[in-house]
Amino acid sequence: MQFIVAFLKKLPWVTIAIFFVGLLLGLLVGWGIAPVQWTNVPPSQLGTTYQEDYMRMTLESFRLNSDPNFAVQRWENLGSAAPQIYQTVKADPRGIEPVVFVAYESLLTNILGPDALTATASDALKPLSPVVKYVLYGGGVVLLLLLGMAGFYVYRLLRKTGSGEPTAVMHSVEFSKQAEKTNFESLGLEPPITQIMTTYVLGDDLYDESFSIDAPGGEFMGEYGVGVSETIGVGDPKKITALEIWLFDKNDIKTATKVLMSAHAYNDPGIRSRLEPKGELVMLETQKQVILETETLQLLATIADIEYGTGPMPEKSYFERVTLELAIWPKSAS
Repeated sequence: MQFIVAFLKKLPWVTIAIFFVGLLLGLLVGWGIAPVQWTNVPPSQLGTTYQEDYMRMTLESFRLNSDPNFAVQRWENLGSAAPQIYQTVKADPRGIEPVVFVAYESLLTNILGPDALTATASDALKPLSPVVKYVLYGGGVVLLLLLGMAGFYVYRLLRKTGSGEPTAVMHSVEFSKQAEKTNFESLGLEPPITQIMTTYVLGDDLYDESFSIDAPGGEFMGEYGVGVSETIGVGDPKKITALEIWLFDKNDIKTATKVLMSAHAYNDPGIRSRLEPKGELVMLETQKQVILETETLQLLATIADIEYGTGPMPEKSYFERVTLELAIWPKSAS
């Protein structure tokens, strides 16, 4: 269950929400405000009632002007529905003399063959109208886009190696599960209103955790989270050299942010200059605590565990694994 929760948190919900809002607005404009106006629709795409009217006009025209070219052309304009429409009109002629039907049938069988008036099972199916086609094709495209997006993220986050080993996301969930949370009450402190363990593992290139802060009564108070702030080197997987921790308070206009850096990044002037605008710079050390404060909230981040990568990069320049404990208190209760 925790793995599923972690996977859902990786999805770009803002992008997905924008997509669906745009889709709904497009449907509103296309169907309500400025609907498509169809003109010059061929008889084969008309509704059944209008096709019957077209057939009656064809027969009346044939009675007055027995031009075989017009007669056949108008029959073919109805497409595969012509035999069925003809039989319906013949059963309900509405004043058209029987002799007209006899003459018309004779003409068609002589030019189109003896099977011209026979409707097959497939011919009996009315062709889709342009509007129905638009809806079906549009829905199909949307479905394919959604399936493509879902498939991409499932591939990126849930794929396994050839040996069947778990992914980086699975490892991170397991590390967080095994990490022991601090018992703040045993330290004489009020219990936090929310407390979580989160772990970054090398290979989780989309690491970006966010959590809601809710009062005991269910009132929304804000959000907090941690994500990738800076990488180093090239190639896959990405080598993370700094993480960014943040705290949003609905009662504060400014989001509190601090940057948790590797030892190499903290001592590199170039990296420091790039990251300083993001917030206070802090070098990661095991059991080190970092505090973020807003108008009404306080976040205590504890570096529960840290392990550096050992690849062909400067010493202590990127993380193999980082486990953080994030706990939130309302300021009034601290």
